[in-house]
Amino acid sequence: MGRPRSADYEAKRRRILEVAAPLFARHGYDRTSLAMIGAAAGVAKSLVYHYYRDKDAVLADLLRRHLEELLAAVEAAAAPDARPAARRLADMAVALLEHYRNADAEHEVQIAHLKLLPEPVREELYALERRLVRLFTDALVAAVPGLAGDRRHLKPLVMSLFGMLNWAFLWFREDGPMDRRSYAELATRLVLRGAEELAADAASSPSRSARPLAQAAS
Repeated sequence: MGRPRSADYEAKRRRILEVAAPLFARHGYDRTSLAMIGAAAGVAKSLVYHYYRDKDAVLADLLRRHLEELLAAVEAAAAPDARPAARRLADMAVALLEHYRNADAEHEVQIAHLKLLPEPVREELYALERRLVRLFTDALVAAVPGLAGDRRHLKPLVMSLFGMLNWAFLWFREDGPMDRRSYAELATRLVLRGAEELAADAASSPSRSARPLAQAAS
């Protein structure tokens, strides 16, 4: 029979992950050691091994929790109700950016270091990312039905929205002229306007939407 877990087992694991994220972000995965993580958490390296067999396990658990919490926040915002579809998409974008409020390090680590994990773990985490993309794709199609089946434009539009939100941590400041909600709504509006124009172009002339912007404007 295995040794029972202490009452604060999960709290200690979470503390290890909380300190590991900024260390990975600041120093890089390769230059961060379990000893550094233990020191930042205020525990011995040997205790870190009690919770995680190696550094890969720390990184995998950190990213898994980050993505699962992010997915839960967006799924809650995506729940069907009486809101217009465009409003639901904006609320999902707000939920995404709000979740990043205290998770810039986790997000930076996801972008930079997920690819360093063993393939089976990578695929598990990529599956969570794909579920997130699917939620936004479905929401955008609900808001702009003319995009349904538009393989040329749908993915670029969704990934453009992700790009505006995911890379905001590089420049966004909490004391700046725009708060998180306002910026998320602005990014959503930009993508929606572009999507509506592309869908209208395709409806009026199926060949027009495939032309370069400068040519279409002439």
